[in-house]
Amino acid sequence: MSWGYRILIVYLAFAGLMGYMTYRAFQVNVDLVENDYYKTELKYQQVIDASKNSSRLSTAVSLHVVGGQVDIRLPAEMKHSDVKGTAWFYCAYDASKDRHFDLKIDQDALQQISLREFSPGHYVVKLDWTSGNRSYYTEQPFTVL
Repeated sequence: MSWGYRILIVYLAFAGLMGYMTYRAFQVNVDLVENDYYKTELKYQQVIDASKNSSRLSTAVSLHVVGGQVDIRLPAEMKHSDVKGTAWFYCAYDASKDRHFDLKIDQDALQQISLREFSPGHYVVKLDWTSGNRSYYTEQPFTVL
């Protein structure tokens, strides 16, 4: 076999491998955290300020699985106050598993969410709420088995 054929075989193998890699790259699902991430980034200073407000509270937000429910307990300062906000259960590897809930806490600053709402996986719970004229923000890891 001459050198010309050997170079041709190497070139064709390389071209075939590149073609296969390109095909596989187009098969990968790429989910963005936010579809409009630029607008979200412009407001990020508000998230930083809200995180500082959360760190000044007496206790951190707690997440526990009790029975078939997820208990979200806000700090004691939020008891008997008007709290409005959202809880975003963010799944980094699959956007279809993300869940958004409005915070509707009771008198003891507790909200319960059924586990039937979730698929098993690892989540980051992003809580964003306001009480009075202050905003609060916190993130915590959470796993559903």
